[in-house]
Amino acid sequence: FRYYFIMVAMFFTVSVVNNYALNLNIAMPLHMIFRSGSLIASMALGIIILKKRYSVSKYTSIALVSLGIFTCTFMSAKQVASDSGLNEEDGLQVFLWWLLGIAALTFALLMSARMGIFQEMLYKQFGKHSKEALFYNHALPLPGFLLLAPNIYHHAVLFSQSEPFQVPVIGLTLPIMWFYLLMNVITQYVCIRGVFILTTECTSLTVTLVVTLRKFVSLIFSILYFRNPFTAWHWLGTAFVFVGTLMYTEVWNSLGPFLARWRKRPKED
Repeated sequence: FRYYFIMVAMFFTVSVVNNYALNLNIAMPLHMIFRSGSLIASMALGIIILKKRYSVSKYTSIALVSLGIFTCTFMSAKQVASDSGLNEEDGLQVFLWWLLGIAALTFALLMSARMGIFQEMLYKQFGKHSKEALFYNHALPLPGFLLLAPNIYHHAVLFSQSEPFQVPVIGLTLPIMWFYLLMNVITQYVCIRGVFILTTECTSLTVTLVVTLRKFVSLIFSILYFRNPFTAWHWLGTAFVFVGTLMYTEVWNSLGPFLARWRKRPKED
């Protein structure tokens, strides 16, 4: 239980800090760009804590995937116009809060990477129990969210005031924001359930790569769905991610023997 308490404390801290950073003058695009650095953070902590060493191709692949996601996210981010009405004193205050937000994001990024490594060590020591870890990680932090009860209540009221929406098939009418939340919870469960299964079978770096690629697919889907411009920079970023993923999975090494056997077939016939 002590080990689960440590992991739950990490999970709760990362969740709260990541969300609270948005209140510290951190724009959502910048938030997304920061999250794209999770691969680098996971690899760095793996080297420092677990004393892992990787091949040159692994370092290159992680750098390519991170660069590709950073490029696509950065080019998709709409620059928020600054408020020209701010005086110098207000501008300094905004900047200081922004620096605090950057510090919070950095802390959450490193803490998230450390949590992944802690999970990997936990599974090696006590066995692979993905369902148990999933339950404890999400059930034990619930009392902690009572500290945020006023904020949660405020947003619940806003959700209830959103426009009505009739759910297809069942014909139930409810505020549309509650419907969005329900769909988000269902899809999040499917996603997180898969991630926890993956953590029992792969290293924390591989899990981080898969989750990061999922975020990349979501970004590309949102660009296409909302019909945002898909520029040459997006194609370049996509190419970086594709090549980096192939390098990390060592597809070339797997294809080598297959191609060699395929070339020998005419000679055998």
